[in-house]
Amino acid sequence: MKAIFERRSIRKYKPDPLTEETIREILEAAMAAPSAGNEQPWEFIVINNRTVLNEIPKIHPHASMTKEAPVAILVCGNLKKEVHKDLWPQDCAAAVENILLTVTDKGLGAVWTAVYPREERVAGMRKLLNIPEHVVPFALIPIGYPAEEKPPIKRFDAARIHYNKW
Repeated sequence: MKAIFERRSIRKYKPDPLTEETIREILEAAMAAPSAGNEQPWEFIVINNRTVLNEIPKIHPHASMTKEAPVAILVCGNLKKEVHKDLWPQDCAAAVENILLTVTDKGLGAVWTAVYPREERVAGMRKLLNIPEHVVPFALIPIGYPAEEKPPIKRFDAARIHYNKW
């Protein structure tokens, strides 16, 4: 519950690198996400090459923070692993949320930047990272030690709750 309520979109990072162990733990959490029919259609590209990170904002107009982030994880959907047609985005979204919560729990910061369904972003990331056609870039998550602080935010709104009917 603590990570859920403390999670915020962090867009400024310190240059300190993440350990391979930390990245692995984040990816283990991502792969623990639920998926339709247990299809687990996700693939992950860990980007820690500064040249590649600096190229991303040319493709994704809302990912300028990759110029500061020590690492980014691109969550992709592998259409060859699809068991239940068109549910892979939901599965990948669950993996993204697990990444965000794990990052928060570890005292790190991250932000979800959407790639799919923006065709120009999908095509750009596919070209930059040599991603095959049957794999769809879904979301890019820049991650690092936060260089900004954001207080927890309350979003609960009882007016949005409906019982048994609208």
